[in-house]
Amino acid sequence: GKTTLLNLLGGLDDPTQGTISVCSKNWETLNPSERAKWRNQHIGFVYQFHHLLGEFSALENVALPLLIGDCSVSEAERSATLLLQRVGLGARLNHHPGELSGGERQRVAVARALVTEPSVVLMDEPTGNLDPHTASEMLALLIELNQSLNISFVLVTHDKNIASQMDRTVTLVNGQLTDSDGTLV
Repeated sequence: GKTTLLNLLGGLDDPTQGTISVCSKNWETLNPSERAKWRNQHIGFVYQFHHLLGEFSALENVALPLLIGDCSVSEAERSATLLLQRVGLGARLNHHPGELSGGERQRVAVARALVTEPSVVLMDEPTGNLDPHTASEMLALLIELNQSLNISFVLVTHDKNIASQMDRTVTLVNGQLTDSDGTLV
């Protein structure tokens, strides 16, 4: 259910009924090429298992979405460097995913999701593979980035402690999204 929800919100899957609108954009009005371009410009993704490219450095992994969007190499590297510094990885720019800890890989994934300055970032269990200390640091970072960059985050998690720290919590039960007061969303 949760992965399907993120795929629907991110325009990766189509609903069997109803419509999906994200940031006032109705997915069904876009052809696949338009959808991919819009998604690249407005939506960031952080997956539970990061999906970093092993042959690329942290810097290259973060710069990639900008390069796909036709940004110059120098501008992409500058933006990626600034974000990696912001998430505490300024000294690890040239390290490959296999040389990074789980928490460091997760922060690279967060930086990659933010590099295009999206309107919303969709996150699947963003702290699921982290120890409690690193998970707490990651959550504090996400809250700080939400406030300082004015980016919305949609987190899916089974961790009630994480959910309780969010501005709004909805629950997915039997395919139905309900608000904290029990009303259907």
